[in-house]
Parts: sequence; C-alpha cells; structure tokens
Amino acid sequence: MTQQEPAHSGASTDNALSDEDGGVASATAPEGDGVHLADPAAVDTSLRTPQQRSRTFAAILVNTAAANITTSFLWFALTFWVYLETRNVIATGVVGGAYMLLIALSSISFGTFVDRYRKLAVMRFAACFTLVMFVISGVMFLVTPVASLLDLTQPWFWLFTVIILVGAVVENMRNIALSTTVTILIEPERRANANGMVGMVQGLMFVVTSVLSGLSVGLLGMGWTIVVSLVLTAAAFLHLLTLRMPEEVRAAAGDAHGAFDLRGSFAAVLAISGLFALILFSTFNNFVGGVYMALMDPYGLEMFPVELWGTFFAVGATGFIVGGALIGKFGLGSNPLRTMLIAVVLMGLLGAVFTLREWAWLYVLGIWLYLCLVPVVEAAEQTVIQQVVPLNRQGRVFGFAMAFESAAAPITAFLIAPIAQVWIIPYARSSEGAAQLEPLLGEGTSRGIALVFLIAGVILIVAALLAFLTPVYRRVSASYAEKGGENQA
Repeated sequence: MTQQEPAHSGASTDNALSDEDGGVASATAPEGDGVHLADPAAVDTSLRTPQQRSRTFAAILVNTAAANITTSFLWFALTFWVYLETRNVIATGVVGGAYMLLIALSSISFGTFVDRYRKLAVMRFAACFTLVMFVISGVMFLVTPVASLLDLTQPWFWLFTVIILVGAVVENMRNIALSTTVTILIEPERRANANGMVGMVQGLMFVVTSVLSGLSVGLLGMGWTIVVSLVLTAAAFLHLLTLRMPEEVRAAAGDAHGAFDLRGSFAAVLAISGLFALILFSTFNNFVGGVYMALMDPYGLEMFPVELWGTFFAVGATGFIVGGALIGKFGLGSNPLRTMLIAVVLMGLLGAVFTLREWAWLYVLGIWLYLCLVPVVEAAEQTVIQQVVPLNRQGRVFGFAMAFESAAAPITAFLIAPIAQVWIIPYARSSEGAAQLEPLLGEGTSRGIALVFLIAGVILIVAALLAFLTPVYRRVSASYAEKGGENQA
C-alpha cells in the first residue's frame, strides 16, 4: 500500500505537482543516516540499502541527462541556425543571454517548488511543461515564414526564440531537484563523487548535442531538428514516470511558501556563514563566463563549417566527461572550496591563451582543458551546499545560487556581443588594428574575439587568487569541515 503523507502546510495535496511514489511513511529517520535535515521524518533511508539508493540515483541521473541533451540539442541548433542565417554575433549573444536571463528570473521560483514538493513530482511537471512548449515551437515553425522568423526587427523571431528557451529553462527545474536527490540518496562521503558524475553526464550532453545540432541544422534543417527534439523529450518524460524514490516519504516541512519565496531563499543563504560570499564569487566567475558564451560559437563558426564546428566542439566537450569522471573516481579532496579556486585559476589561464593564435588545434585543445575544469567548479559548490544546508532549504539555496550566477552571464553577453560586433572586431580587422595586435595575437580574422578572451582570462586569474586571501574562504572551509565531522559522528 502506498502511504503518502500530506505535504507541509501551504502545499495542496491535490496540486498538479503532488504524486505518489510508493514510499512507506516513517515517523523518524534513523540516527546517523547522514542526511542533514530540519525535518527528519521526511526522509527514511532505512527503507533501502545505500546500493539500492545509488541505483535509483543513477536512473534519475540518466533520465535528467537525456532531458538535458534534448533541450540543449534544440538550443544549440537555434544558436547555430540564427548565426548561419544572419552572420550577426548580436543575435547569438541575444539567444545565449536570453537563456541565462530567463534562468536567473525563474530560479527562485524553481527552488521554492523543489522545497515545497516531492522531487520526482517536480521533475515530472518540468518534463511535461517542456514538451508542451516544444510542441508550440514546432507549430509556429510550420505556420510562420522562415524570413519572418529570422528578422530581428519582427516579433516572430523573439516569440519563436522565447518559446524554445522557456521550454529549455523550465527543464532546469529538474537540475535543482537533482542536486537535492544527491542529499537524499547518496551517503555524505560519496556526494562529491556523485556530483562529479553529474558533471560527467553534463559533458556527455555537450558532446552529443554539439555534434548532432551542427549535423542536424546543416543536413536536415531547423524543422526536422524540432521534430527530433519532440520525440526525445516525450521519451524522457515517459521514462521518468516509471521511476520511484520511496526514501522521500513526503516533502520536508519547512518555511517555504508561495511560488517565489525570495525572502526565505535569502534567509536560507544568510543562515550559513560565508555561503553568500561563495555564491557571489561564483557569480563573478559567470560574469567572465558570459564572454565565452557570447563569442565562442562565432569564433568556431568563423574557423570551421557548421558541421565540422559541431564535431570539433564535441571533441573539446569530452573534457567535461573526463573532468566529471575524475571527480567521480577521486572526489574533491578534504576542502572542495580550495579545489574550486585552484580550478578557476587554471580556467582563467586557459581562457587567456587558447586563442593567442588562430590555430584550430590550439582552440580545440584549450576548450577541452577548460571544460575538464568546469565540473570541478560546479561539483565543489554543490558539495559544500549539500553538506552545510538542511535539505528542506536546499532547493531555495540552489535556486538562489542559480539565479545570481545565471544573471551574470547574460549581462556580460548582452554587453560584450554589441561591443565586439561594433568596435572590437572591426578594429582588429582594420590594417592598423591588425598590425598592433599581431605581436601578441598573431594574424587571423578573429583577432578581436581573441583579445576579448585574453582580457577575460586575466581578470579571472586575479579574482581567484584574491579569493584565497579572504576571511570568507577560511569560514566556509571551516564550516564544511565541521559539518563533515557531524555526519561522521
């Protein structure tokens, strides 16, 4: 018999997000289970062994990876298609920036829903919503002339883009829920490894989507690309309906309320000394990351045909898989925050030098090494939050972090894309500018973008080195070590 306890006050049991997972209610969680809870009755890890819980997490992870691949496939394809048809980096900057901006605007709500409802229910709602939005985009592509869809002065371009991006953004609600399932299903000493596996499947997402998106746009066109995304989205949704997570007896009782609990999210972050500063640093890191988001595809598409660029980017994106696999095997060490800052220094160095010359092998190798380090940064932040924040607040903390960090990249993208298009790229391609840049950046058509990458990398290195010297670094490191000792007690 399924014994679904009602969610905490304010969450209606007949809400579209409620569900039954076959869980058996339990009055209290066992002592020493390692789950950091304010409401221990919400999770009962005695129902299954750690191995069984790990298998469930693997199934959820694979399903989320499939969903991420689908949404990224369509998003990459949209970016490639728009640039190839317009040859305008402002358009690609707008597409990429709009995606991150929508995540920033919605992540607080996503985190609130994750805290208020059971995690699989949230995932199923997000999958269904994404499927509906992709269906709408397909209908719009059929009934709207392509010339109108590609005209930035017409509303159809913006409407078509927003529909696809909203579907992709809502799917990110699943990523917040996935981070909380690590806390529920994985033992504390293995969470860094689990977060590394998350990074590995994200890398697989980039490999698959970059190859398939380029090939799909180049060979099949945008229409069939939408059809493929619809089929994959439906398949992932159906598989998600078969999964169960009985350990989460009910949504953990807490202070989350409404659809946009900004006050509760902020309070949850401030309750942990130094956590807000950690999020701010990650936000600054994303300010610099917005430069690469806006200009990496235009640089690659100037160097390669779209089909080859997708393939070469996929080769570089295997770094994601390698980095995530290494974390899955070895973890992040005794102080994930220290590991994170070292990785950021190395990322800045790579970002500064991988376009010093317009050499294809240097660009692809630089992308590969850079992406090896991205899972380290993301897994370190997730591991710290999972260790020091109670489960019933983790959704809002992850959502708050995603909102802040996602807001940074579009600001940079919206600023840097027009600046690069109007001033930096024309200057670098002029005879005077090319002569001035040649000693440092060599020759080539994309020296303006290379100059932007160099400056961004230097800024990132300086910021990470300064972070080592702050009191916040010492406080967060001490808090992580203290919570780790409590879980082992």
